[in-house]
Amino acid sequence: MDAFTLVHVALSLVGILSGLVVLFGLIGGKRLNGWTAVFLVTTIATSVTGFFFPFHGVTPGIVIGILSIIILAVAVVARYTRQMAGGWRKTYVITSAIALYFNVFVLVVQLFRRVPVLKELAPTQSEPPFVVTQLVVMVAFIALTVLAVKNFRVAEPAARVRTVSA
Repeated sequence: MDAFTLVHVALSLVGILSGLVVLFGLIGGKRLNGWTAVFLVTTIATSVTGFFFPFHGVTPGIVIGILSIIILAVAVVARYTRQMAGGWRKTYVITSAIALYFNVFVLVVQLFRRVPVLKELAPTQSEPPFVVTQLVVMVAFIALTVLAVKNFRVAEPAARVRTVSA
């Protein structure tokens, strides 16, 4: 299970890093096609591999994994099938940001579980340091998502020029 865990964590970290590049690209009005593909593939792989860990019953991680896959499916449809036309642009930006947020949320959970100084601050993850950290992360993602929706525009196809026949 150690090798599997390492692959899962590596996928997650690549998904988070590439997702941050994509999110800041959207804020800057850029598509970043290559980074987007890396982000979506690794984030989908992270969610899928998360289901292969042993678990007993429904856990918060399972719920986040299911929600993440649904959100990512919508993001992929909005980006690649619907080409971000019309309302699909906003749908793509929002669902991509939510998928990234879910990964960062889980990262914070894991950091508070595994890093001794953080575990000491919030051993049950219901203490103020954990709650405040997750709240700050959520507020930051809401602000970044609003900026991305506001700043990212899909290039519209050139207007067709009508010619008048005499």
